[in-house]
Amino acid sequence: MRRRTSFVGPATWGLVLSPRVWARRCAESRSGVSSTRISRRVSAPRAIVYRALLDARAVATWMVPTGMTSHVHAFDAREGGSFRISLTYDAPTATGKSTAHTDTFHGRFVKLVTDEQVIEVVEFETTDPSLRGEMTITYTLADADGCTDILAVHDGLPRGLSTADNKLGWRMSLAKLAALVEAG
Repeated sequence: MRRRTSFVGPATWGLVLSPRVWARRCAESRSGVSSTRISRRVSAPRAIVYRALLDARAVATWMVPTGMTSHVHAFDAREGGSFRISLTYDAPTATGKSTAHTDTFHGRFVKLVTDEQVIEVVEFETTDPSLRGEMTITYTLADADGCTDILAVHDGLPRGLSTADNKLGWRMSLAKLAALVEAG
């Protein structure tokens, strides 16, 4: 019988990890790159949720944390299509990643699986090296007791982006997405 080896280290908070997960976490801690995973159950069919992920007007409504406004500059919702979006802080004291009060990012749709998955690659438009680099956002939709489970995974967060802030922003945005699709 082959013995499986597990690794435990300070980054695991006492959890036992597989060698593959351990190696990924070590690489992430060295590079400063991290990820967030947020899930949300919504009372709407997958087809409606999927459409809201790919509709520019819907995206302007839901993909913006509370305390910010959204402007969709460009949005070509097809595999290989690109988009550009700015999120501007309502409070004049908030600091943006691209300009004094705005976070602007551009990206492209890498993979679209109708009613199941959307994969995007995005990047902030910034001069700050700690916020540069491509990030991958994957939305996965699954049926769940007459509802839809949404899993949003944001991989490759640059070292200058707080994972706690990223999670909070995603929670706010997914709550807005839920309200939008549940309203019909």
